[in-house]
Amino acid sequence: MYIILIAHIPGNKWTLWIPARFGFSDATEIFVFCSGMASAIAFGGVFARAGWAMGALRILHRMWQVYWAHIGVFFTILLSMVLLNATGLFEKDYIGSLNLYPFVNQTAENLLGLMTLTYVPNYFDILPMYLVILGMIPFAMALARIHPALVIASSITLWLYANQGGTNLPAELWFENGSTRQWFFNPFAWQLVFFTGFGFMAGWYPAPPKRRDLIALAAVVVIVTVPFAWYKIIGASPFVREWRTDWAIHINKTQFGVLRYVHFLSVAYLAWIWAGPMGARLNGSATKERIIGVIRKVGQQSLAVFMTSMVLARWLGVLFDVYGNGPVQAALVNLFGAAIITGTAYFVAYLKSQPWRKSVERKPAPTVDHAQPIVQVQQR
Repeated sequence: MYIILIAHIPGNKWTLWIPARFGFSDATEIFVFCSGMASAIAFGGVFARAGWAMGALRILHRMWQVYWAHIGVFFTILLSMVLLNATGLFEKDYIGSLNLYPFVNQTAENLLGLMTLTYVPNYFDILPMYLVILGMIPFAMALARIHPALVIASSITLWLYANQGGTNLPAELWFENGSTRQWFFNPFAWQLVFFTGFGFMAGWYPAPPKRRDLIALAAVVVIVTVPFAWYKIIGASPFVREWRTDWAIHINKTQFGVLRYVHFLSVAYLAWIWAGPMGARLNGSATKERIIGVIRKVGQQSLAVFMTSMVLARWLGVLFDVYGNGPVQAALVNLFGAAIITGTAYFVAYLKSQPWRKSVERKPAPTVDHAQPIVQVQQR
């Protein structure tokens, strides 16, 4: 969540140091993988306890929430960009910076596209992808009833089909002059990393073995990848640029190329090894536990935090436009943004705890003293 916020702030120099600059995979893989794990925890038990039909209904309810979250984020950001342009205080065209003029100039056609997810601007493509992948869960659970291997096989097959130029979804279907642009994140490819996380938590396959040779192999993959992903080396090395051109299909983000998957699994394996059994190394000193507790809280409220960060990032970019993006400004803006999304996570968690009910439970019931009159007349 913190990395996604940093990555979406326009003009943010801190983006030069996010994981995406040093490897083929980035925060998107982490987000989708962890979403798969969280979905297995949140929804897997419903399928087991209440049956497939109720489990599918629970998924539909979550899809309904994510759909309206997507619509709300779009209109909130659109309104923000319109307001910024309307002030006349800035030279920058904020509506154009997100390529939203097609919607502003052809509102009727693209409103239809927005509501049917056939108009998906690049900045707004994560939640639609997640929405489609959620819709695959009931089918995966039906296959898992027969055998979990069928889920794994179907997920790999669908990913292979998408990578061979198979299906994707239109992103600009209603454009006046026609457009062949498709979703930036192809959900039929990205479902592979989602169901990898889902499968681990659902117990469809065991945790990987803890072996030194695998740790070494994962470390080699991560280290060797750096020269082929770091922008400075890419700019200075014709060999690296040519390699990236030749291997583009395998590092392609839209189709979730295989080298992205290999790199992510290597990073995830090393992180899992480092965390220790049941996350033992995440505990320890009080300071460490407080820091981990904050990060965990933000992760637990990922949808609300993500929605906030998408809107917040555009306004933080305005601060860079006004005050510059030097080292001091960058630190202040990024830390300010991190504080806001952290506060959002805690506030949403507080609301979910239904404090109004706890307040009623603690408050004693009113009593009536029958020895005293209910109404006392004030003496003149």
